Amino acid sequence: MTSILRQIVAGPRQKHPEAGLDLCYVTDNIIATSGPSSTFPQRAYRNPTDALVKFLDYKHGTNWAIWEFRAEGTGYPDSEVYGRIRHYPWPDHHPPPFALIPNIMASMRDWLKGPDTKVGRVVVVHCKAGKGRSGTAACSYLISEEGWTVEDALLRFTARRMRSGFGAGVSIPSQLRWIRYVDRWTKHRKLYVERQVEVVEVHAWGLRDGVKVAVEGYIDEGRIIKNFHTFHGHERIVVEGRGPNSAISQASNSDNFLPLSDSKVHSSATERQTTSNTLDIGANAVIFRPSQPIILPTTDINIDLERRNKAAYGWTMVTAVAHVWFNTFFEGHGPENNGAAAPNGVFEIAWDAMDGIKGSARKGTRALDRLAVVWRAVDDGEKGNTGVTQIITEPKVGEPVPEMKAADWKGAAHSNLTAVAKDLGLRTESPVSAGVSKASSLKSSGSSPVGKEEDHLVGVKTHVLDGEESVGHEGKGMVAGGQPTVMVSEPGWGMQNVASLEPTADAVGRCQVDDVGMAKSRTDGQSDRDTRGVDVDKQRLPGQLVKEDEA
Repeated sequence: MTSILRQIVAGPRQKHPEAGLDLCYVTDNIIATSGPSSTFPQRAYRNPTDALVKFLDYKHGTNWAIWEFRAEGTGYPDSEVYGRIRHYPWPDHHPPPFALIPNIMASMRDWLKGPDTKVGRVVVVHCKAGKGRSGTAACSYLISEEGWTVEDALLRFTARRMRSGFGAGVSIPSQLRWIRYVDRWTKHRKLYVERQVEVVEVHAWGLRDGVKVAVEGYIDEGRIIKNFHTFHGHERIVVEGRGPNSAISQASNSDNFLPLSDSKVHSSATERQTTSNTLDIGANAVIFRPSQPIILPTTDINIDLERRNKAAYGWTMVTAVAHVWFNTFFEGHGPENNGAAAPNGVFEIAWDAMDGIKGSARKGTRALDRLAVVWRAVDDGEKGNTGVTQIITEPKVGEPVPEMKAADWKGAAHSNLTAVAKDLGLRTESPVSAGVSKASSLKSSGSSPVGKEEDHLVGVKTHVLDGEESVGHEGKGMVAGGQPTVMVSEPGWGMQNVASLEPTADAVGRCQVDDVGMAKSRTDGQSDRDTRGVDVDKQRLPGQLVKEDEA
């Protein structure tokens, strides 16, 4: 019975033919395995820790050591693996804080290639499933220490870890973005600069109703993802213009956008050229401008989206969940400029290129068409900066390599992680979400009498299967029996702080996405050498409904 359970849980991952365990040899000296467990009921459907140790002892004697990446806890005490374990935990379905990468790579290198290395040593990497986080670490090692290309490393991990026809080994867009960051880091002296970053604005095009937009980042050495800010209705500016450039033009020319010496906006990849594949949304755009500075302690930034609509009896229905991670050191071309990353920039991404629910491509109904994040570096000593800029290099052979604090192996603190349990479905409505629910609504917050029983749901509208709103304003959009019909908000109806804008010469180019779902930012004076020009979004005119397969 237990073997059947393990086979079901392993699913698309290949099992080792000799051991019968959920593990594989990525190379002769790198083993990837799902997280073993010493407690019930987990050991009934995952690799039992004692069975894994027995296999490793039999095959490699004392020449093996474990690198684990589980912020949710390993599932076994260090003593059960003889203490031969290195801890670098971060949350599931996310890329690592990049500051961990140099230490992970150096510690693996020293075990396999150090002066005291014994012949036949192997590294055993594991997370929960032995796929996303483990694949990110394994591929990063092959690229940074063995000289593999990104494509070859990803293909090798997929070929060894996954059953044929069951998808890629590393498939989460943000983790793939990080692996390419590692490639750039490797090619430019393995230099990384950590500094505090401010999120100045978030721009959204094609924003649907009832979307929560939050800014997150890592704390506690990367074990926890913290919500630094969730935008509310009073922080929203609706922009009426002819396309995406209008909103960014307004931001780049505003007094509180960026303290630049010139009016140009720097960014990570390229200055765009308009092509026939470029997304051009001619309707309204929205700028989220925080009332207080949003300053993150590291250069790793996550934008989290969640779309809700009203349900009965104090419940809301979550119909879309997505997020995207990016790192401003790499988006600001730090590796290519000897560590001197741009002081500010704009990161752009299309909806279809964002991370889905729990590492999958599933995101629910469409929450927006495109997103741009305006950021700037916070200088040391500047108001709001509580840290200092850190220059991080990979420890040399023979130098001590820092290790992170392990999470509770029993998982007792797992409930405190903000990255878990985000999914579609019903949730209880909280009064705290009143402003959040209205943040993306084009409906004026003053259009409903204050004090009504459902005031905390103002701005949250129902929408049907294709993701468009069902607007019941002044009798519109409703048929007999209270059933909604599909309508979109009329232009100019209920808008606040509307500005009519025209694109300027400094307007930033449009987003493009490459063939593995990588978002590209914009940089003045850079060639578009990394962009393959594959645009996954489709055009939609104002008032035009989205087809069901687009939503």
